Amino acid sequence: MNLWPGILLFVGTIVAMEGFAYAAHRWVMHGPGWFLHKSHHIPRAGAFELNDLYAVIFAIPSIVLLLGGVQLGWWPGFAWIGAGIAAYGAIYFGFHDVIVHKRLAHRYIPRGAYMKRIVQAHRLHHAVESKHGTVSFGFLWAPRAELLKRQLKARGGRIRAGAEPD
Repeated sequence: MNLWPGILLFVGTIVAMEGFAYAAHRWVMHGPGWFLHKSHHIPRAGAFELNDLYAVIFAIPSIVLLLGGVQLGWWPGFAWIGAGIAAYGAIYFGFHDVIVHKRLAHRYIPRGAYMKRIVQAHRLHHAVESKHGTVSFGFLWAPRAELLKRQLKARGGRIRAGAEPD
């Protein structure tokens, strides 16, 4: 496969993964998969939480596509798609686990409008105490905090004390 179609597949996969992540978060993790995801909405004891199993689950298609596209003679585009899925996972880990939840120690403070927006949106997502009534299920794109606050109020979501962003 030529370089440019591969790069387009790679970038397109990263963009498409945000839609997939939104759907999986909203209708799986806050639905039948809540038994794993609930651990992410309560204070963590230790380095890991059951929700971390989702990273393993979502890595499987990436690994299979990379293996097939590189080693097993499948269509080469599968390797670019697998790499795009892996790249989204790495970006997600950096934003979500490192920057927002500070699972690795750092001194970074979001100052730019985009970074503030996604951090605020994720904090508002965690502001609700149950799997119901929450907002903002995507991660690399997020609505403005004012809109999310209105949505929370309209849905009757009770914001935990101290959970509302600046």
